[in-house]
Amino acid sequence: MQNQSLPPVRVRVFVSGLVQGVGYRYSTRDRAQYFGLGGWVRNLPDGRVEAVFEGSKKAVEEMISWCRRGPTGATVSELVLEYEDPEGDRTFEIRR
Repeated sequence: MQNQSLPPVRVRVFVSGLVQGVGYRYSTRDRAQYFGLGGWVRNLPDGRVEAVFEGSKKAVEEMISWCRRGPTGATVSELVLEYEDPEGDRTFEIRR
């Protein structure tokens, strides 16, 4: 649940490692929805996963922590974060 008195935070995350073919996108969607975040996740042609999370600072930080581990079967070697201006995303989707 977001604290409506604080402005939302938006971050773009690039996840490297063994993160494709292990359910990373679906687990990311489920976890983001659990935290009440908006945004999206997709596989990149270079083998990384890219995701955007928008919501409360606490929820975004929790999501980033989860991304460092990922789902069972994933091996995360690097996480690159790029903070952006919020765009008002309220739902979370998997992009192709």
